[in-house]
Amino acid sequence: MTTKPIYKQPFALFFAGLLSAITLSGSVSVLAQTESEPSSPPKFTKFQPGQLKIQGNGNAFKPSELRQSNQPSGGKRGIPDGIDDRVPMLSREYPWSAIGRVQGTTTDAQSYHCTGTLISDDIVLTNSHCVIDPETHELSKKILFLPNVINGVVSNKRDVATVEQVIYGTDFTHDSNTNQTHDWAIMKIDKPLGRKYGYLGWKSLPASALVKNEQKLFFVGYSGDFPDPNKKGYEYLTAGQGWTASFQAGCKIVKEEQDVLYHDCDTAGGSSGGPLIGLIDGQPYIVALNNAELKNTRTHQDIINLAVKVSFLDELAGNK
Repeated sequence: MTTKPIYKQPFALFFAGLLSAITLSGSVSVLAQTESEPSSPPKFTKFQPGQLKIQGNGNAFKPSELRQSNQPSGGKRGIPDGIDDRVPMLSREYPWSAIGRVQGTTTDAQSYHCTGTLISDDIVLTNSHCVIDPETHELSKKILFLPNVINGVVSNKRDVATVEQVIYGTDFTHDSNTNQTHDWAIMKIDKPLGRKYGYLGWKSLPASALVKNEQKLFFVGYSGDFPDPNKKGYEYLTAGQGWTASFQAGCKIVKEEQDVLYHDCDTAGGSSGGPLIGLIDGQPYIVALNNAELKNTRTHQDIINLAVKVSFLDELAGNK
């Protein structure tokens, strides 16, 4: 059997003009905001240990004015068991408030999206392949972060942030295992959104501990195949697929091979950079970073999904 990792952020066209949004109470449509005034491309830097001190050093932060809630809900790609267990992520409470949509523009003016998570006041965690095209190695010319997008809207249009600097783990010029294990990026944005939306901490746990805790993880991602507006109960989610995050409870890390984590959370293109979250002492922490799926290239059957360890964050922050 031949297998091939498929990165979950296809640099595909984003048809903004085709989508329409409804405005939730106290929220502002961002579908028209993603093509704002031209800005300078982000500054790209390859990873060097200790080059950036991440505020909090892995600890989470919840603004005092935000409530915390464990309830995120107020045949498809990346679904290994064939059963889609995802539900819409509809909460503007912490920690769901810290997860958002990464909106990018390629050098040839095509748009795409991924998922990102605030891990400090002005730092967003995502994948390298969400900022660098794995095939052409070209850098994105513009990247925005749209926090806590629900049905195509954010709570305030002024909270759409521009990425100013990117530190990436790989530029995809290495062997496949190195590209996989280093498929991460952190992005410095031009607004301290973490003070308003909060940010998640991370825990670099041994793979054995993650595998042992079966069906204990949560996953959130702006999957490009979700939600299905034709599904009963989802008819009001009119902004289009990829404009409301999906949430899944009870998925797990299946195994580790060559420093690569394998997981069974339900995903699709656009969920790249989505956090796998574990509750530790009652608090949510990022324990892995979704980035790809493993597919049988002969039958095109989904086999399993891949994730990146978050130990690089300790190294990047100078904690190792």
